[in-house]
Amino acid sequence: MEQGLTKKYGLITAIAMVVGIVIGSGVFFKAEKILVATGGNLLLGILGWLIGGVIMVACAYTFAIMATRYEYVNGIVDYAEATLGKNYAYYVGWFMAMIYYPTLTSVLAWVSARFVGVLLGWDITGGETMVIAGFFLIASFALNTLSPVLAGKFQVSTTIIKLIPLSLMAIIGTIVGLTNGMLIENFTTIVEKVDPVTALFTAVVATAFAYEGWIIATSINAELKDSKKNLPKALVIGSLIVITVYIFYYIGLSGAVSNEVMMAGGQEGAKIAFSTIFSNIGGTLLFVFIIISCLGTLNGLMLGCTRGLYSIAARNEGPKVEVMSQVDKSTNMPSNSAIFGLLLSGVWLVYFYGANLTEPWFGTMGIFNFSFDSSEIPIVTIYALYIPIFLMMMKKEKDLSVWKRFIVPVIAVIGSIFMVVAAFFSHGMERILGYLAIFAVVMIIGVFVKGKKGKDVL
Repeated sequence: MEQGLTKKYGLITAIAMVVGIVIGSGVFFKAEKILVATGGNLLLGILGWLIGGVIMVACAYTFAIMATRYEYVNGIVDYAEATLGKNYAYYVGWFMAMIYYPTLTSVLAWVSARFVGVLLGWDITGGETMVIAGFFLIASFALNTLSPVLAGKFQVSTTIIKLIPLSLMAIIGTIVGLTNGMLIENFTTIVEKVDPVTALFTAVVATAFAYEGWIIATSINAELKDSKKNLPKALVIGSLIVITVYIFYYIGLSGAVSNEVMMAGGQEGAKIAFSTIFSNIGGTLLFVFIIISCLGTLNGLMLGCTRGLYSIAARNEGPKVEVMSQVDKSTNMPSNSAIFGLLLSGVWLVYFYGANLTEPWFGTMGIFNFSFDSSEIPIVTIYALYIPIFLMMMKKEKDLSVWKRFIVPVIAVIGSIFMVVAAFFSHGMERILGYLAIFAVVMIIGVFVKGKKGKDVL
């Protein structure tokens, strides 16, 4: 099938996408969660950020190695096809299109609206906030579909904007903390004694979800100029930027207020820290920056979501191949795939509300709890799907160095296994099983709509 998407994104956009998708609302509350989990032990918390970061970089670098060898339409689907064949690639793409992209996109629409609600004094699960969530979802879709180049520029702009409060706190918070002795006191004082092993595991679980999302940047590899050179750079550079920003922001918060105050403040801890350093106006501006940050993340997720079924149809598979593979001549966007992606995001937004934001609509049947957190549990699957890709890469790529063929992929496999275990640890067996039951139904539907075009290369 002839390639339909043109090369329209540069290296800066790709790096901005990695940074912009990963750095969203998570960093603004995961820092407090990690501080509580470690009992105020800053060194243990920093170690947690580092371990989580190493896992992300190992996975990103492994995909970066593959990116220098494979290029077609949708990064992770390319890698699945090149290593395990068309059948595996199809089911990876089907999962990404039907579950991974739309679940995360819908949740980010609500998270963006949530902070608007906080800023305006609305109920974060009320009608006003949910209407705003729907608006953000449609607006992000319109931006990506009608003007993908403008969406790329928006991604770069929001990435720069979201780095402003993080950088300010990292630098000024650290300087103030060193000047008044707060930073030294927080590094040498442990608020609450906790089991260090359990605390570290819990901290890394939190960072695991804070670091999630970078893989979505691979969805534009066919639209990236000189992608075999630029995508690896974007994945590695972007990941390292994220780790650096997270750790120094974490340290900067500790220079603003005592660990005890941060831990007691809960999700308001970041606002307390900003208000202390930059006055109450700074606390209000923080929420404005957070909203912009979330919208940037939503934009990146929507970019992947709109290309979901196109990545399958471009391989002559999936439902309505001739419809989903169509690319608009004016915008150079797969408009039909984009519309379906928006519809799925809307469906998952309704599910997220019914399962997590109100009295649960979905009950428990035996060992299955169908009210699961659709913002995190899909990670159970995405990291599980990475593992066979990494293993087969080690088997097939015989001309690579030992470092690239074995050491980095093995670290990535271990990290991926950890992510799966972390999800079970965080959400419990019943909710995981409830999710897996729905996952199974979706994948069975995928079997029936797969079609018989395209032969397995295994």
